[in-house]
Amino acid sequence: MLTVLLVCLSGALMLHGYTNHLYGTAPDGETAATGPHDAVPAAIAKGGPVIDAGTATARSARPKPRTIAITFDDGPDPVWTPKVLDLLKAQKVKATFFVIGTQVAAHPELTRRIIAEGHQIGLHTFTHANLSTIPAWRRSLELRQSQLILAGATGVSTPLLRPPYSSEPSALTNADWSSIEWSRDAGYLTVLSTQDSEDWRRPGTAQVIANSTPKGTAGQVLLMHDAGGDRTQTLAALQKLIPTLKARGFRFATVSDTVALPQPVHSVGAVERGRGIAVIGAMRLSDGTLGVLGWLLYAAGALSVLRAVTTVIAAKRHARERYWSWGEPVTEPVTVIVPAYNESAGIEAAVRSLVASDHPVEVIVVDDGSSDGTADVVESLRLPGVQVIRQQNAGKPAALNTGLQAASYELVVMVDGDTVFEEDAVRMLVQPFADPSVGAVSGNAKVGNRKGLLGRWQHIEYVVGFNLDRRLFDLAECMPTVPGAVGGFRRSALQRIGGLSDVTLAEDTDLTMALCRDGWRVVYEERARAWTEAPASLGALWRQRYRWCYGTLQAMWKHRGAWVQRGQAGKLGRRGLTYLLLFQVLLPLLAPVVDVFALYGLVFLNPLRVGLVWAGFMALQLGMGLYAFRLDGEKPGPLWSLPLQQFVYRQLMYLVVIQSVFTALAGSRLRWQRMERYGSLAVPPASADATR
Repeated sequence: MLTVLLVCLSGALMLHGYTNHLYGTAPDGETAATGPHDAVPAAIAKGGPVIDAGTATARSARPKPRTIAITFDDGPDPVWTPKVLDLLKAQKVKATFFVIGTQVAAHPELTRRIIAEGHQIGLHTFTHANLSTIPAWRRSLELRQSQLILAGATGVSTPLLRPPYSSEPSALTNADWSSIEWSRDAGYLTVLSTQDSEDWRRPGTAQVIANSTPKGTAGQVLLMHDAGGDRTQTLAALQKLIPTLKARGFRFATVSDTVALPQPVHSVGAVERGRGIAVIGAMRLSDGTLGVLGWLLYAAGALSVLRAVTTVIAAKRHARERYWSWGEPVTEPVTVIVPAYNESAGIEAAVRSLVASDHPVEVIVVDDGSSDGTADVVESLRLPGVQVIRQQNAGKPAALNTGLQAASYELVVMVDGDTVFEEDAVRMLVQPFADPSVGAVSGNAKVGNRKGLLGRWQHIEYVVGFNLDRRLFDLAECMPTVPGAVGGFRRSALQRIGGLSDVTLAEDTDLTMALCRDGWRVVYEERARAWTEAPASLGALWRQRYRWCYGTLQAMWKHRGAWVQRGQAGKLGRRGLTYLLLFQVLLPLLAPVVDVFALYGLVFLNPLRVGLVWAGFMALQLGMGLYAFRLDGEKPGPLWSLPLQQFVYRQLMYLVVIQSVFTALAGSRLRWQRMERYGSLAVPPASADATR
């Protein structure tokens, strides 16, 4: 489904970009033809303006004496074409309009009015492209699409073609002649001009009249414009020119009448008109798509800036209060619960780091039906204060509940089996419990295996994303998640809410939200540092984040009632859940718009401007990164990979959210997915500084 949507979106943007940004914007007369002329037949160069470049003998036709065909290029225009038509109607003059396909699609009603009032219609290509300089495939596209759009808008077709940037027959170059021959093979008669009003220069009404007035009695094909800018001078000139020339004995007619051609415009069949209507519909859809994308881009930009400003301000305030005392030091022993399922690769490092804590602990390892000898590894260590409980596989929440039942102490720390604690982590983690309103404490989880590029990217995300957010949540008293890698709890608080639930895949988020709704305060203690093993492959990362994101959506839906509650629950709902909805669901859903629009801009818009916008976005990200790294006491070296993170990692993260939302909307259920462990963490890090 995502692929189909992407293909449709790409097609709509390519159509919009082609029709709006790949055609010439310069007026017809502004670009003078250059190049050799030797391939142009003399009869054509010295002949009339209506050219039939047949394969046998090229022919041309001149207007009849004292006959003028007024021709208008570049329309129809919603402002000036109606005024031109009104003037012609008042003067009882018929003219020929060479229309641009994209303009016809945008204003079909004006094209129908042109035909209904007896004027002749001709093509001026689809996007005002220079037919003498573009490849044959694009010539075909330009003419075919113009004809289809004309058929869809009016029900007629025309063989009359005026190439953009053309002028008189004597100015034709070899390239021009080649394109005219190609057009004739495609069934078109080329209509040039004999007299250029040069109204595109806006030289003044008097000069436009002078440029448009014949010097003798020879017939003329007069070039004017009903679009492309302000046509006040064109209208004023026609108002005076037509009566003056009529007084001199000139008559005005369409191009075909001027050169005595049979009526060239014909009705089309229902199938052809249906195709034209479909093309017009596709163009309007592409215009609407870009309009919607534009608004979504503004929304994504606003949310990005809002998040950056909000988190930085909150983090700065949080940092000023970081070392305030919670009360009397907490010295009572702590029960550490380690749920383990096939964790033999890293369980020894995790348990040894816990035993080495400078705070009194008992360690309970709950082996949840492991098949790799996890429990045997722990038992073989024979470490004091370490207890192993074996149970049949029932899932992580069940393993944690088993540990809670066996816990000896009121304060409980929950630790993943791949996490290594610093020596003072447990002690720091439990200090906030000196405040009786605190029911849970989030520690500072750090990526241990950060040497590779993927590890660096996750390290940046943990420091810049997760930890900055936790500072804000702590300040706003709406912490939605105590991470499974490092979290402290009151056992009595957990028992009061019924322990851990297995109805979501994000049991840690579900548990934290339940505690908040029960009235407990959840805080962040940045000094309680633990080192976790991050996924070492994109596949493993995808599975982990998919589970996290989908589980978070489940927890948000489960606790949606917090939005209308009061007290601590209301803070979680109106602050925490709103933040998650805006910045961890809606913003990632909008993120593809930024990437798609960037590609669109690089292809169809000014690449420099797109690059500057991207550089500004990167500067914002880098500024946040430097500040977050400084707050966490980290060296900023890994931030060099931040620009690369925007091209792989960022897309992976927002695709995870998109698929999670689709999965949730579809009502599908995911099984708990365990990450593969590699045992890459040390036992334990000597100090935080030594491992950074």
